[in-house]
Order: sequence, then C-alpha cells, then structure tokens
Amino acid sequence: MTRLLELLISMAIVAVLFLIVGVVLPSSRSLSESVETNRRMSIVFDTVNSFKRFDDWHPFALGQVKLNRSGPDEGVGARIEYDSEVSGVGKGSWEIVESEQDSRVVYRIDDENRGSNKQSTITLKPTGRGGRNVEITQDYSIDYGWDLLGRYAGLYVSRNVGDTMKFGLGRLTNMLAAVPNFDYRVDGSNLANLEIAQIPAENLLVVNAGAIERNNEVVKKAMKDNAEWIKRTMDESGLEPIGPLRIVTTEFARDTYTFDVVQAVRRKGGAAAPAADAPAADADADESAEAPAARPAFAVTESEPMDAEGVKLLGPVTFVRSEPTRVARADYTGYMAELDVARNATRAWALTQGEEAIGRPYEYYVNGIDAAFTADGQFKVFWNLKG
Repeated sequence: MTRLLELLISMAIVAVLFLIVGVVLPSSRSLSESVETNRRMSIVFDTVNSFKRFDDWHPFALGQVKLNRSGPDEGVGARIEYDSEVSGVGKGSWEIVESEQDSRVVYRIDDENRGSNKQSTITLKPTGRGGRNVEITQDYSIDYGWDLLGRYAGLYVSRNVGDTMKFGLGRLTNMLAAVPNFDYRVDGSNLANLEIAQIPAENLLVVNAGAIERNNEVVKKAMKDNAEWIKRTMDESGLEPIGPLRIVTTEFARDTYTFDVVQAVRRKGGAAAPAADAPAADADADESAEAPAARPAFAVTESEPMDAEGVKLLGPVTFVRSEPTRVARADYTGYMAELDVARNATRAWALTQGEEAIGRPYEYYVNGIDAAFTADGQFKVFWNLKG
C-alpha cells in the first residue's frame, strides 16, 4: 500500500511539473531563414506569388504526393492542397492571403499537426551592389494557445519546420538559377501583353536563310530575298498569306544570324481567319505605305490542310504542315537587333508560369521588314511550350 501511495504521489508530481513547464513554455513559435539569389525581382516575385512551380521547389511536393490547385492563378486566393504518402507530411494546404508587388507574399497553412494560425511569409528585399540581387526571407509562425502538448511540440519546430524551410529555400534558389535573368517587367520596357495562347496547325512555306553576317543591310536583304521566293511560290501555287511574315531564329551569334523565313498560307479564297490585320511576305513592296496606328490584336491562325504535292515550290522554298501547339507570346516594339532580349525575357516569364519553352523562338514582323530595322519595329514574340 505504501509503494502504491508513493507511485501515485510520484505521478502527481510529474503531472504537476508537466503542467507547470507546459504553462511556462511559449504559446507561439516563429522561425526565419534567408537566402540570396541574383535573379531579377520580377522573376522571384512571380514565382512565389503563385503555386505554378510549387512542386519544383517545396519539399512537401517530393515523393508520392497529390497536388490540387484552385482559385486564381496568382495572388490572393491562389491555393494548393497536398496529400502526401511521405511520413511527416500528410495532408494540408497553402493559400495566399496577402500579396504586395515585388515585396511580400503571405501564406495561410492548414495541416494535420498541432497548432493554429499557421502562417508563412516570404519577404523580398533588393540587396548587393546596386540592389541587383534579391534576399529571400521566409518566416514561419504558429500559435498553440493553451494546448500544452502543442507547446511541447513547439520545442521541435526548429528541427521539423526549420530544416524543411532551409531545404526548400535551397531548392528555390537552384530552380531560379535555371531561369534566364531578364526582367520582363522593368520600367520603360517595350515588351508587353505576355500571355499563353493556343496555335492550331498551319500550312507553312519555309526558307532556310542559313548563317547571315550580323550586318543590318545584309540581314535585311537576306530576309527580303527569301520572302520574294515565298511570294513567287504563293503566286505560282494559287496561295495567299495568313498574317504577317515570321522569322524563326536558330542562332543569334556574335558575328552571324542563322534564321528561317516563314509564311503561313492557304488556298486563295480558302476558309481561314487571318492571324492579325498585318502585312504579309510582300509587306515591303510599297514602302510608302504608312505604319498602322495601333498594334493589331493577336488572334490564332486557322487553315485547312493542303496537299504538299499541289504546292509548286520554287527555289529554296519548302512546305511544312505544323502541329497544333501552345505558345508563350508577347508584343515588342523596337529594333530587330534587340529581339534577343525580348526572346529571353519571354522565356523567363514562361518559366515563372510553370511552363517550359522548347524549340526555336520566332517573331511576326507585324509592320514589315523595313520597319523592323527602325525604332518603330513591331513584333509578336513566340516560344512553343512543352505539353
């Protein structure tokens, strides 16, 4: 009986100590981890302001996991739910509840672990020489209230949550390093109207121009000469252009520019909608024509399949029937020689949207070849997307 009484007294003492320690322990916990990247602020912000690339950097997306995105594509209301078979991850969700442009994104977290008011905040701050780098700071906070077991669980937050934050930020910086470091949202940029679009199958007349010397007059002449071959083929085959002439870039090197000249076509009188109210392969025939007052709205092309044998190909012209594809596209105004920056910026934007640019980029020369070599050149920049 004495031993039983001693046991009960010991248990009571342990229980009292458990309560006293539990009450003394903090009712909330917070953590903070930081990393630095040399990517542009627009790239970093757009990546963390949506869940399109969540599975490329957050540890919860590793292993056997089901992800379900809902709400807006980005910003407040965007939400992702996860259901992982990985031990310690389980089920949960992240939702963006606050978003400040190029500054801060706040996520509300729901999961199966103890605690409430779980929140993670990613803060972005320019750093380094001239503010060229970005410091990414991730904070985590959780409340336990009077849940004493939760307060004890808080002793291990730095181990359980902190290690996950460090790992995730490391993966985030590695992922960002693969994005072309071009700012598509810089003040004064001539790049605009970035979007994802669908392009149907097209009938294309193609001329491989080869590697041309990086001299404006030489490049312009090569474009016009090859466009003339396409025009002759159209006239000989009873075809008409759909939309403007396009240039497909193979390599924009220091001394040479390797490209193809391409024109979408259809049978004359065929049922198809033009891609835009813009000049086609022979757009430069009348150099006195005035440039359009406003940029034409983008529209996908449509053309019925054509029998390649019915096309009378002249000179270096070849015929290709393209496959339907998704594209990232943007409008650009400026010199043709500056298009390489626009291409890379468009590709960078596509990557922040969870897309992968593939193949070769190309541009519609909206107001013709001659205008393309002036500050008033108007272009539509395209990258094909995977999937």
